[in-house]
Amino acid sequence: MNCLEVEDLSLAFGGVQALSGVSFGVRRGEVFSIIGPNGAGKTTIFNVISRIHAPDRGSVRFDGQDLGRIAPHAVIGAGIARTFQNLELFEHATVLENLLLGRHARFSTSLAAELVFSRSVRREEHLHRERVEEVIEFLDLQPWRDATIGALPYGARKIVELGRALASDPTLLLLDEPSSGLNVEETQELAFWISDIRHDLGITVMMIEHDMALVGEVSDRVLALNYGRTLVEGTPQEVQRHPDVVHAYLGQ
Repeated sequence: MNCLEVEDLSLAFGGVQALSGVSFGVRRGEVFSIIGPNGAGKTTIFNVISRIHAPDRGSVRFDGQDLGRIAPHAVIGAGIARTFQNLELFEHATVLENLLLGRHARFSTSLAAELVFSRSVRREEHLHRERVEEVIEFLDLQPWRDATIGALPYGARKIVELGRALASDPTLLLLDEPSSGLNVEETQELAFWISDIRHDLGITVMMIEHDMALVGEVSDRVLALNYGRTLVEGTPQEVQRHPDVVHAYLGQ
């Protein structure tokens, strides 16, 4: 059963057609990857799902809900979290504080109660901190828990951003080039975490990735794009062998 349905998605920026009639579905509980050369439209799809961009044509439905009808800030509350190509963390805040930001959409107390730091606010704050501690343990971030982001190596920062997305308790996780800038050992650890996120946490994963070894290891299905159009969709092996994909990556 599909949890995400993308139908006839098209979007142009001036004279550049970023997406042209792209359609696909993501099944609940799978790892679905999108590949393609730079400029193929991969991140644009994530931006449409996240409501950063509104499409010129087409629709995106998540768990039966039309995402085009909800406010951008409500997407995370609907159960969709994401990471970015370029890290978006608060460098002068600690790992714990950055992860707590992922809980913002789950706060239910009123502004008035928060101003007086009422008993209900203290109780909810305690629950959110417990959830963040679980994420820290899940991702082995204990050594960095109280470190500021600016003091962390790049690989650890990538994991913190992943942790912040997980802290929001998503049912769909969008990973935009998660292995970018990681070494071989860190990329292998990432593959383990993606598998655990899927199997242990029950989260559906959509991933944009250039590392074809990682794509082949963790993905159930792959969508290949070029110039904003679908080339092929299938298993990692089917997609990597497809002549149109080989041509898009390597030329004639």
